[in-house]
Amino acid sequence: MLYKMGAEAYLYKENWYGRLILKKVRVSKAYRHPVLDQQLRIARTIHEAKIITEVRKLGISTPIVYYLDIPNATIFMEFIEGIRVKERLIANPLDHCELFNKIGKMIGILHKNDIIHGDLTTSNMIIQENTEKIYLIDFGLAEYSTTLESRGVDLHLIRQALQSTHFKILESSFAAILEGYSQILGTEYTKEILQRLEDIEQRGRYH
Repeated sequence: MLYKMGAEAYLYKENWYGRLILKKVRVSKAYRHPVLDQQLRIARTIHEAKIITEVRKLGISTPIVYYLDIPNATIFMEFIEGIRVKERLIANPLDHCELFNKIGKMIGILHKNDIIHGDLTTSNMIIQENTEKIYLIDFGLAEYSTTLESRGVDLHLIRQALQSTHFKILESSFAAILEGYSQILGTEYTKEILQRLEDIEQRGRYH
């Protein structure tokens, strides 16, 4: 069953050997040369599956990758039952500081290990309501990086997401993220990244 259509991939919710899974199929792009298109889709599929698995090993909840169909650029992964953080906040915006502190720690662990998510929004985080466990999903734009710039961009993305969807709690929620983040990376390094974040946001204002 088609679950969601994205620009780069289609997601299918299926039963696979008795497991409920999400099948992520990277779609072919007609404007690309067929050989290059196949190479890109395969490379990006392998890269995403690798990062999902590595992040899970760091103690952050992500879907389990069950199988890779490499010729068809497809990932078979665990389907996470739950509610997106975005929807949780719309339903209950008052109870958010502890939640965002946890999210800040998750981002801190990623960045400490040179992993940049690339699409940090409250739509790409799922809360499993029976456990309150937060799952990070959709690593299609994730990359490895050691730069302050890439870390600043990641924080800029989550701040933008909060501003556009949860603007009433923007300041308190982002402060909670930074508190959790600095607990992982330390106050001084967090200050350096925040300075880069400010530079990124200033550049955005002039374009």
